[in-house]
Amino acid sequence: MSISVRDVAALAGVSVGTVSNVLNRPEKVTPDTVNRVQAAIDSLGFVRNDVARQLRAGRSRTIGLVVLDVGNPFFTDLARGAEDEAADANLTVILGNSDETVAREEAYLDLFEEQRVLGVLISPLADSMDRLVRLRERGIPTVLVDRGTESGGFSSVSVDDVAGGHLAVAHLASIGRTRIAFVGGPQSIRQVADRLSGARRAVEQHAGVTLEIIEVESQSVLHGRTAGEAIRDRPEGERPDAIFAANDLIAVGVLQALAMAGSLRVPDDIALIGYDDIDFASAAIVPLSSIRQPSALIGSRAVELLLREVEHGAGFMHEHIVFQPQLVVRASTVGS
Repeated sequence: MSISVRDVAALAGVSVGTVSNVLNRPEKVTPDTVNRVQAAIDSLGFVRNDVARQLRAGRSRTIGLVVLDVGNPFFTDLARGAEDEAADANLTVILGNSDETVAREEAYLDLFEEQRVLGVLISPLADSMDRLVRLRERGIPTVLVDRGTESGGFSSVSVDDVAGGHLAVAHLASIGRTRIAFVGGPQSIRQVADRLSGARRAVEQHAGVTLEIIEVESQSVLHGRTAGEAIRDRPEGERPDAIFAANDLIAVGVLQALAMAGSLRVPDDIALIGYDDIDFASAAIVPLSSIRQPSALIGSRAVELLLREVEHGAGFMHEHIVFQPQLVVRASTVGS
């Protein structure tokens, strides 16, 4: 049997309004009455229906967050930053993993709309913008995370991935590598495309350096290992002498494949650099050079922007925060 506020009020000998005050505005009630109501709640096992209460009020205390791959520690750290900032505002975050698929992304957006969340943070897929516009038009503000935007209709928090890609390849060129392979994909993901664009710019600025593009189906260790095995199995003269992986998970997979060869050494034979600087990068069997992003800060700043938009409503001027990436050099490019 469901226990209601009326049941609590009857047992405590107070009105329904007094129970509501104890739950929502306890400062308006005497300590003795608060104790009586709390005792009744504990005795009956009453659990307040926050969803119903929020729907009646027209505003939730929940933020929806959709990321591309919850298995990527970069997005885990981003989510933690968002949760910490939300907790300071007495809000909670529901995390959704699109797994880089449109159908799953849309399912989470539908759920968040049904729940009337306070707002949505999302690292969107390439063809998601029309759906996000509809969400905004229905009164749910949205902030893009780890993705910039040319549109004035959304705030965003991102890293300059073009600059990051340029940093990675310029570093490889500076240590004398000339046959560089970019391993990443799919290019429909904006971050991947921007990192590749930066890599191409760096190649154009370094005479004698070439760039081979090896596209993978997703940004995972498994697909990185598959690409690494294909490179490993080439004749010696046909292998690249450096690899720029679009993220650290791909780089870890490539490193595993190269290490299994036995005869190939990183960085002596093939230098390797990743992107994101997740914890695994420094702990790899050959510590990985990487391009660092402030993952937790991206999440926390996105919540800040969302709350500002909620506060100011239709008059809010959307903001775009762009962090600059940092090159972190380790043994996978410069040796021990």
